[in-house]
Amino acid sequence: MLNRRTLIKVSGAAALASVLPAVSKAGYPAQQNSFRYCLNTSTISGQKPGLVQYINIASQAGYDGLELWITDIKDYLKQGRSIQSLKSLLFTKRVAVYNAISFTSWLINDHAKRKAALGELEEEMKLLAAIGCNRVAAPPAGIEKGEMPDWKIAGERYRAILELGRKHGVMPLLEFWGASGTLYNLSQALAIAAAANDPDARILPDIYHMFRGGSGFEGLKLLNGRVIDIIHMNDYTASKPVQEQTDADRVYPGDGIAPVKQVLKDLKAMGSIKSLSLELFNRSYWQQDPLEVAKTGLAKMKKLVGEV
Repeated sequence: MLNRRTLIKVSGAAALASVLPAVSKAGYPAQQNSFRYCLNTSTISGQKPGLVQYINIASQAGYDGLELWITDIKDYLKQGRSIQSLKSLLFTKRVAVYNAISFTSWLINDHAKRKAALGELEEEMKLLAAIGCNRVAAPPAGIEKGEMPDWKIAGERYRAILELGRKHGVMPLLEFWGASGTLYNLSQALAIAAAANDPDARILPDIYHMFRGGSGFEGLKLLNGRVIDIIHMNDYTASKPVQEQTDADRVYPGDGIAPVKQVLKDLKAMGSIKSLSLELFNRSYWQQDPLEVAKTGLAKMKKLVGEV
C-alpha cells in the first residue's frame, strides 16, 4: 500500500510531469520505422544491478525504452528516494518506460482477494503514471489450475481493470503464461479480450510463451495493429521437450529455432509501431557483464529486424 509520504512524492511527480516532456508515448528518440527497442530488466536481473543501473545500462546500450518490474520501483522508494528523482533520471538518460511488470491477482475468483488486488493495482498505476509509463502487464497471477474463470467472466474482470487504467492513463495489457496451466494460450487471451468488449483491450504476447503454451504463431496473422503494443522477444532451442522447458531456457532472439523473422514480418504487416522487449531469464547470461548482455540482445534484435 502507498503510505502518505509516498503519495506526496507521487503528487509532486505529477507537477514535474507537467514540466518535463512525456517519455512513454513517443519514446526517445522518435521512431520512423515499425519497431522500438526495449529492455525488460529480467534479462540482467541476476546480476542485481538495481533500478538506477538498469536505467543507465539501457541508456548506454542504446535502447529506446525499458520494461520495469513494479517491485524494483517500490524498492527504490523504500530507500528514501522520490518518484520525482526517478522521473528525472529517466528523462536525463532519455529512456522511456514502455511497460511495467505487475503480479496483482486481478483475475482470481475470491471476491475479497480480488478487490484487494484491484486496490493494489490502482496504487501501482499511480506510481507508473508519475514516471510517464502508460502500460502495465496483467498476467494470470494467483490463479491455480482448475480455478480459471470462463472467458466471459474473465472478460468482465479484464474490462474492470481497463476501466481502472483509464482513470490513471495506465492501460493493462493482457498477458498469458505458457506454462501456467490456466491462461496459457493466445486463443484464450483473444477470447478474453473480445469478451471485455472494450476499445482499449490489448494483448502482451511472448515468443517463448507462445511456444510453451502451444499457441503456435499463425494466430498473429489474425490480429490488427492496435491489439499489440509490446511483444516479449526471446527464442528457444530443441534441447528439451517443450513441456520441460522453463523461463531459464530462453536464449537471445535468433539463437534458437523460433520463427522470429516471420513473427516480425507479421507484426510489421499489422501496422502501428511495436515495442520489441528483450525478456530473458537465462542464468548463463546472468553470469556475464550486464551491459554486454544488453548490447548483445539489442544487436541481435536489430539484425533480425534488418532482415525482414
